[in-house]
Amino acid sequence: MNKVLIVDDDIGVTNHLEVFLMQTERYDSTVVNDSRKALDLLVQGSFDAVLLDMDMPYVSGLDILQAVHDRKLGIAVITLTGVGDVDLAVRAMKLGAYDYLTKPVDEDTLLKVLDDAVEHTTIKRSISRLPADLSKAGLAHGEAFAHLPTQDPALIRVFHEAERMAAGNDCIFIWGERGTYKEMLARAIHSASPRRNGPFVSVDVAAREPARFPAEFFGQGRDWSGARGEAPGLVEKAAGGTLFLDEIDLLSISVQVRLRRLIQAGEFYRENSTTVLKADVRFIVASHHDLTQEYYKKMFSRDLLYHLMLNSLRIPALQERTGDIPLLAEYFLKAEAVALGKKITGFSPEFLGLLEQYDFPDNVRELKNIVERAASEEPGDVLTADSLPPHIREMLTRSLDEKAEGFRPRKLVEIECEHVAKMLAYFDGDRARAAEALGMSEEEMETVLSGAK
Repeated sequence: MNKVLIVDDDIGVTNHLEVFLMQTERYDSTVVNDSRKALDLLVQGSFDAVLLDMDMPYVSGLDILQAVHDRKLGIAVITLTGVGDVDLAVRAMKLGAYDYLTKPVDEDTLLKVLDDAVEHTTIKRSISRLPADLSKAGLAHGEAFAHLPTQDPALIRVFHEAERMAAGNDCIFIWGERGTYKEMLARAIHSASPRRNGPFVSVDVAAREPARFPAEFFGQGRDWSGARGEAPGLVEKAAGGTLFLDEIDLLSISVQVRLRRLIQAGEFYRENSTTVLKADVRFIVASHHDLTQEYYKKMFSRDLLYHLMLNSLRIPALQERTGDIPLLAEYFLKAEAVALGKKITGFSPEFLGLLEQYDFPDNVRELKNIVERAASEEPGDVLTADSLPPHIREMLTRSLDEKAEGFRPRKLVEIECEHVAKMLAYFDGDRARAAEALGMSEEEMETVLSGAK
């Protein structure tokens, strides 16, 4: 179970967060209401993430964040601020905060950000325990790519191209299937770039409400009535650094037009404002679609698409680089063993055989989840097939059996239905998470399932 430290002088807030995290059954939280005690706990404990209030007596959240940064504690810090404290949040991001949330905190957003932050912490801690080179010889900034272990020549070529692009300031487009870790490649580019000391701001378009996105992204101008003041957006929050925009294909045409001007000329305006502002931001955008296909050409601003295609990187799917499966599995196992405090040294031949024969529709992310869940169940020092949860073992075994049987004619609806069923089994029946992984709505997923009956 991941460990989270909650630091806030408001007992009501900490009680609410503690109960919520306990109910997820994924997080073990420690609460500190006196900020003077926070740093000692951070140094002594092995926390995976911190929820840190910015406005506290005695020691401010900014001071605690500065100490975490200076001591290189390697813990993902999520700051909690009031609605009007965006400037403070920007300062926190420049000190290395993973993300910021405004109070009152939306629970779904908190859980997503916390999951991502813990994953980021785990990967950073595991880097030092792996071979330094990982067959990426010749990279001037090999350490920036160390959290993307590979021995695949095609992906190594992508890293070399990414490093070349990192030296400039042009927008970069990363595309590849879901779960191929596009954001991690974006972070590697940022770390290898001259902007490495600036903030890295990640924006998932799919997780944002379309109607509110322009104000959140570009900022909010002063309301004509004077009731609402100006507020900087995510673009200004990323000043001097890199802004990563995921699922860019979901942007409305009007936002695409404004984004093109921002990328091309470095100019933008806030919502409800005509004042032109300048932005010192490097953009990296991503999609799991190939935007050069005719369907997306019709949906996209032609000028924006042109700028994206100038610097394009494709991450190959895991099925295209199956030689990386043992390396990645070892990488995730070492990180998870440390997190669990277990001494697990490797895999049984049967376990590794199942992994190497599986197709991994959710790519590297799915491999990571399978290895981590097996490690949590394993009582011994080697991962065996018995340590896999039953539904995952059945899924992997069925995949192996199907490959042995060879091709047999089947209706497309049967194949789609089976894949949806596998996703549901993988996410323990959680329809929302399965639908997200499949890239469809829950209604579309139910339609697929009912179509095979």
